[in-house]
Amino acid sequence: MSLNPRLVKESFSVVEPVADKAAAYFYGRLFAENPHLRGMFPPAMDVQRDRLFGALTRIVWSIDSPDGLASFLGQLGRDHRKYGVLAEHYTAIGNALLATVRRFAAEIWNAEIEAAWVAAYTAAANTMIEAAEADAGVSPAWWLAEVVDHERRTPDIAVITLQPGQRMPYLPGQYVNVQTARWPRVWRTYSIANAPREDNTLRLHVRAVSGGWVSTALVEHTRIGDTLMLGPPVGTMTPADSGRDLLCVAGGTGLAPIKAIVEHVIASGRRPNIHLLHGVRHSRELYDLPDLIRMESGFPWLRVLPVVSDEPGYDGMRGRVPDVVERFRSWAEHEVYVCGPSAMVDETVRRLQYGGVPLAHIHRDIALGEP
Repeated sequence: MSLNPRLVKESFSVVEPVADKAAAYFYGRLFAENPHLRGMFPPAMDVQRDRLFGALTRIVWSIDSPDGLASFLGQLGRDHRKYGVLAEHYTAIGNALLATVRRFAAEIWNAEIEAAWVAAYTAAANTMIEAAEADAGVSPAWWLAEVVDHERRTPDIAVITLQPGQRMPYLPGQYVNVQTARWPRVWRTYSIANAPREDNTLRLHVRAVSGGWVSTALVEHTRIGDTLMLGPPVGTMTPADSGRDLLCVAGGTGLAPIKAIVEHVIASGRRPNIHLLHGVRHSRELYDLPDLIRMESGFPWLRVLPVVSDEPGYDGMRGRVPDVVERFRSWAEHEVYVCGPSAMVDETVRRLQYGGVPLAHIHRDIALGEP
């Protein structure tokens, strides 16, 4: 079987507008045919459905970019180990996926499209299986980590320091999936807020979201001495050693991976100029400002710029982060890192491109830590 990206994309474009129905059908089919798999998933499936379709969308639209897709699939395969996913489970998942696309793209479905999907899924599954098997002999499927510090910086934001029981290799800017004993099988993603340390500790910046299971448990109910479960570090917004000066733009707790990258650059011995903009709605949300000021005082090439959008009396820089970035200066020769709410990230990247920053020099991520 040979890959046919065009047929896969055309048929998927019919399914995309009904993503919610398709995802619900997929899981219904999967669990009806394989009831033993239900225990591997969280009790509430809403976030899981969103993740499924997000990953599937990225795979489909990257299918004709094999290098980037192989990296993403390898990361998925390694990450799936923490759920207990085995090679044989991919057959059940593939059957449910094929049935789902066949049903929701019924008006255009034919044998040629089916063959294209079978070829594409087989290739993707093999890449994930091979990555998981290669990783199995090198690192654990998950890490147990003790909470060694818990600082409530604001009523809804906590900075949590963890000590994994064994060394966890990661790159600045990456994130981990986190599970608490309070909600078994429910994983949420949080960026690591520091560069790797000799003592192997890592920090998470967590904002409690109204109705959020894991975020509320981490902020309000987690104590020093508790144990969390961490999945393998993943993520591609990592430092690029380009020699250029840096612009770092963070919105809210999107500061976490940005701070890790800045820490890494400072420790590297390089001396680029770094502008770090941290945007929030109200000044009380500048939860990490004292530490940022400490970093700034120890590294003269770093300039920290708090930006507050919804507080007219604030006597520092005011405005929306994308507006401030655009009006401040030209960033065309900079390496840029952006993380925060998706709308802020999208708008900031658009303004930067309009201002002459090549897309290849812009590294972006969405602030993590779903409810």
